[in-house]
Amino acid sequence: MGLLQPILHYGGHWLVPFAIGWLIWRENWLRAGLVIASANLIDLDHLLADPIFDPNRCSIGFHYLHGWVGAGLYAAMIALPKARWWVRALGIGAMWHLAVDYGDCMMQMW
Repeated sequence: MGLLQPILHYGGHWLVPFAIGWLIWRENWLRAGLVIASANLIDLDHLLADPIFDPNRCSIGFHYLHGWVGAGLYAAMIALPKARWWVRALGIGAMWHLAVDYGDCMMQMW
């Protein structure tokens, strides 16, 4: 995929969160974008893997916070009826992170 894969991957992780923040919380889009982007901290679970980074490994289902348990937790954060806005933003960011990583996995298979 050449240069396209890293542009989509890192753009998805670091630029799109601000667009999502603008779409949902327009009056506080920068703050919301920062919270959504901070969901990239779920990548800390990579520190538990050996090797920590493997460019040919799909994160989805391999790392604990990138699996079904994590996705369920992130969905619950979004769905909680009385959750604060930043809890929802964090859940949206984590689900978006999984979507970007899934797209990366699909590109690895091409």
